[in-house]
Amino acid sequence: MKNYHLIGIGGIGMSGIAILLLRLGHSVSGSDLKENKSISDLKSLGVKIYIGHAKENINGADIVVYSSAIGNDNCEIQEAKKKGIILQRRAKALADLMAKKTVITVAGSHGKTTTTSLASCLLIEAGLSPTVAIGGILKNIDTNACIGEGDFFVAEADESDGSFLDYKPNFSIITNIDREHLDYYKSFRNQLDAFKKFIMLTDQKGCLFCCSDDKNLSILIKGYRNELVTFGLNTEADIYPENIVFNGLFSEFDCFFKGKFVARFSLRLGGQHNVSNALSVIALGLKLKIGIKCIQNALSGYKGARRRLEVKFEDRNFMVIDDYAHHPSEIKATLMTCVNLKPKRKLVIFQPHRFTRTKLLFDEFTRSFDNADYLFVTEIYPAGEEPIAGINGSILSQRLKEHYKNKQIYFCPKEEVVRKVVNICRPGDLIMTLGAGDISKISDELAENIRNKT
Repeated sequence: MKNYHLIGIGGIGMSGIAILLLRLGHSVSGSDLKENKSISDLKSLGVKIYIGHAKENINGADIVVYSSAIGNDNCEIQEAKKKGIILQRRAKALADLMAKKTVITVAGSHGKTTTTSLASCLLIEAGLSPTVAIGGILKNIDTNACIGEGDFFVAEADESDGSFLDYKPNFSIITNIDREHLDYYKSFRNQLDAFKKFIMLTDQKGCLFCCSDDKNLSILIKGYRNELVTFGLNTEADIYPENIVFNGLFSEFDCFFKGKFVARFSLRLGGQHNVSNALSVIALGLKLKIGIKCIQNALSGYKGARRRLEVKFEDRNFMVIDDYAHHPSEIKATLMTCVNLKPKRKLVIFQPHRFTRTKLLFDEFTRSFDNADYLFVTEIYPAGEEPIAGINGSILSQRLKEHYKNKQIYFCPKEEVVRKVVNICRPGDLIMTLGAGDISKISDELAENIRNKT
């Protein structure tokens, strides 16, 4: 057994690594800049946590693992280099944990966490006892990572820093490819090239599952010679739906595989994008020869992942939903999904995430809120980045006002949002918090205030 130290241990991916290492009997410590729920949970499991980075934190470590958010100038990384301690980025540590397992990875610009969660539920329902590493908390198991006794390892493959190329999956699901993480890739062409390399990493004896609705992905898979299954909302895909019915945040659909009816499925998720995600998991189940009834039970029994269309409060007058959407495409899809709830008004609080993303996708953000009636924009969550001149929440709010001349749009500091929204809201309203930062704390406060108000 080894002593691991994780830099940036509070991140959702890093905390998952910590849990897996702990369950395997290793000693784990870690550091981060501030406390959060993941860190509190790790402390309760016996992990030694340091708040703040210092070179002394790595004393006694055999291996130091760091997240993509940690720069090379970090004092703990520098100290590890000085002492000759093994340094691993998060994906390499996860890849090592996958050794000797049958690996199922889920990649894509959007929908990774939901799809990985659904795939994990499928294998759990089938009694295959998978090891799981997800970029969010799966409510069915109340964690983002667990060690299973079976041969399968289900993992979310994060492309943000190119580290998903460390994996060698037996089965791969790719949901889509969108302009994202351009601060790292520098160009969309480079991003596409990385996904092309990832596609070729799938084991020749395995299977690749790709969304045929995505034009970029469809181009990349042309000429792919190994086993390929396409999924999508169009009937040209290998697996596709018909007779889709949405009921709030639930959906039902008939599933067809290569023109033949498979079964009707119920899914505890709304939105066409989630039907597409579910199709990939059904296809995986069919490939693994999991029974249809078992696949149906897995989808209908899925309880969701935290911060993915998560209902924080609901009564006959109000609903509060929290969602991780932080990219223009995700915002559009999430808001469109919530149209099915048929609220009288949709009050949206959006926390932009990262200065670089806001700058690179600025125009796209200004056109992403068609389905919001009221919009409150907070200051940008930096995620460790330095501010960029001319890029902030106030300027984004102003541009949104120029585009949506008939909408109520406000720039609002986080500490003022709850009071303003509670004063404005009225029966029949849907209140939503969107963003990948710490905006979920606001959703909790809103839920509590509205509960008291009613």
